[in-house]
Amino acid sequence: MRVLTAIAGAFLAALSLAPVASAAPEEPGMSPMIIGGSYASNFPYAARLFVNGRENCSATKIAPQWILTAEHCVASAGTYTFRAGSLDQTSGGQLVTGDRIVKHSSADLALVHVTTSMSAPFSPLVNPVSVGQTVQLYGWGATCTNQPEINCQSRYLKVANTRVTSTNGRDYRGGQAISVTRVDGIAAGGDSGGPMFANGRQVGVASTSDRSTRSNYTSLNNTSYRNWIRTTAGV
Repeated sequence: MRVLTAIAGAFLAALSLAPVASAAPEEPGMSPMIIGGSYASNFPYAARLFVNGRENCSATKIAPQWILTAEHCVASAGTYTFRAGSLDQTSGGQLVTGDRIVKHSSADLALVHVTTSMSAPFSPLVNPVSVGQTVQLYGWGATCTNQPEINCQSRYLKVANTRVTSTNGRDYRGGQAISVTRVDGIAAGGDSGGPMFANGRQVGVASTSDRSTRSNYTSLNNTSYRNWIRTTAGV
């Protein structure tokens, strides 16, 4: 399993996804996929992460000045900016800049404080998840596997249905993860840090994927991880 992050024109192993606000047209020459899946609609929580101006990961806004993503998405030095609350990574929503990063000590989670307050609504957190349940993954990651993934990042937020195979998997840093298998799509490069949703609430953060059939999302149902978010971001 690899992480699905895009950094400076190349992909490391990392991933992510989230919900937004109106169907997007298909891009010329691109398949309407995460890899598989479809375009998202009515998802105002999404945030596209850029490092030094380059598209990199996915994320969610969880409070007026806090964004949730994967730790491996913010592991390098640089300027972190986000387009929050838009389905289109090139326009709409709000452009905000991170001024402080708080990384979890043992899980693939990070919280980024931004300088400007973002508009509501914010991603609602946690719901029970069980093996066999269908959950949704959101992100701006790659839509192809037959060329470098940096060449086929989606302009518009996409969503895929997946099925839970374990609630005690492992993320990139060895933390507890929700493991899923493909139903109509799966996460790929650039989806890192993005959300997994179950029954209308975020339950995971994209960490690793084989970019074909399986992905692992750091579990927000882990009590210590949820308490860490509450203590840091107040939600």
